[in-house]
Amino acid sequence: MNAASKPELFPSSQRFLALWFPHLPTDRIWRRRLGKSWTIQRTGAAPLVVSRREDNAQRIAALDGTAEQRNIRLGMGIAEARAMHPDLEVTEEDPDADRRLLEALADWCDRYTPLVAVDRPDGLYLDITGCAHLFGGEAALMDDALRRLADQGFNVRAGLASTPGAAYALARFHSGAIVSAGDEADALAPFPLAALRLPPPVRQGLESVGLRRVGAVLAAPRAPLARRFGPRLLQRLDQAVGAVEEAITPRQPVPALSVERRFFEPIGGTEEIEQLVGTLSNTLQPALAQRGEGATALELALFRVDGEVFRLRVRSARPLRDPRLMQLLYREKLATVGETLDPGYGFDLVRLSVLFAQPYAEIQSDLIAEPGDEATTVALLVDRVEARLGHQVVVHPVLKASHIPERAVVHVPGVAEATMDPTEVGPPSLDAFSRPVRLLRRPEPVDVTAEVPEGPPAHFRWRRMHHRITRAEGPERLAPEWWHDPQARTRDYFRVEDRDGHRYWLFREGLYGGERSLFDLQKEDEAAPLEGDAPPPLQPRWYVHGIFA
Repeated sequence: MNAASKPELFPSSQRFLALWFPHLPTDRIWRRRLGKSWTIQRTGAAPLVVSRREDNAQRIAALDGTAEQRNIRLGMGIAEARAMHPDLEVTEEDPDADRRLLEALADWCDRYTPLVAVDRPDGLYLDITGCAHLFGGEAALMDDALRRLADQGFNVRAGLASTPGAAYALARFHSGAIVSAGDEADALAPFPLAALRLPPPVRQGLESVGLRRVGAVLAAPRAPLARRFGPRLLQRLDQAVGAVEEAITPRQPVPALSVERRFFEPIGGTEEIEQLVGTLSNTLQPALAQRGEGATALELALFRVDGEVFRLRVRSARPLRDPRLMQLLYREKLATVGETLDPGYGFDLVRLSVLFAQPYAEIQSDLIAEPGDEATTVALLVDRVEARLGHQVVVHPVLKASHIPERAVVHVPGVAEATMDPTEVGPPSLDAFSRPVRLLRRPEPVDVTAEVPEGPPAHFRWRRMHHRITRAEGPERLAPEWWHDPQARTRDYFRVEDRDGHRYWLFREGLYGGERSLFDLQKEDEAAPLEGDAPPPLQPRWYVHGIFA
């Protein structure tokens, strides 16, 4: 290899396991038909392919192992394949089902590492840095993953290296290989150009000039390659051999803390799971105390032996550290889930993770009583209700920095108070005490008659009832928040009382002299109307917005 053209390598301490499912769509179909042990039951069956419409022709988008053995290839026309093999079975592709299956496989691989990324349409990346020793080494971890996935009915191949690019190539062209850090270039040299994840036009261009192997491209001068084929080629080369770092994007956020328990004999009873939550919570408590934090969101992941994964999440209004409270929340959650939590043949791995944590304030009420107060009791009640009935069941009002009445208060879940953005919370308005007790969800239009255009209404009709006004106060003018709603207009609010003593909060939207919203002005600038052609201003409209006690 030309030393001048060879990129400078920086061996990485990271380790990546790439998994490739070459027959994922057909594996999904056979699993649905015959179950997860379909590879044993299926004997002498006709080849199966998945078709896709391309260029006004039906072509093969995926195929199973039997079709592959009969020299049927991806991209072949369906008519040509059927002419060769009349017993060929063809089904339409379902990319959404394939995507969901690949994401389910990514969830299952979370048993090995929390850093799992999807490589669509048929691959996964696992960052197993620092995880291999828990499974007896890298080879043992890879063998365990391949064996378990094969038992679930998947044809899977794997490669392990210090870069995602090298692991990708090994999984597809040398399955089961493990390459040490710094040896990626030598391992990739005999592979075809498809190992570099290059676009087809670039691969075809390289092959047209005689560069058909990765080693040949690595040995070629870099400057001419960049000029002719673009920087993408050199980027893929450098990523594969470790000269440039390549990051993967995990599907799930990495938890702040996590503890797990593996079982030789799977468990499945609700009582066993609840007791295990208590045990795992006790393990979490010292780690939370050391960080000075408490958990505000927890996730219990239950990994079933046949590949299904159940995730149960609970939230807390206040930071939690007490294992008894964590166990109590999951008791409510498990009671809610009920029969939907199907243990099947049991769970062989259970993990409790802290998704979000906040500073924990130590509180002692007196020298003899248990720490706690009325606010803590209410927070625990809210947590239990939400754990049983779900999120958004208990809400409370929070003030926001807005002078528009319907935006000044928002209702947030009971557990969200601690996570509200402080910049969004505003102080109560000076006129808060003059606001009605009941504010309608949306202002409702009314028919109003006023003695003077800018004055208060004399009477109005609302919900098929006529109201004659005897007293009125106002107006209180509120300018529009054009940064939120460009079509908003000025409002004039009136507090009125009818002859029956009922008091209402009405407002007039728009001005009688004519008013243009920001939206109207932008439209007029775009249209550039001639002089005298401007549209007439909208007439003001009246609404009832609230009812006083």
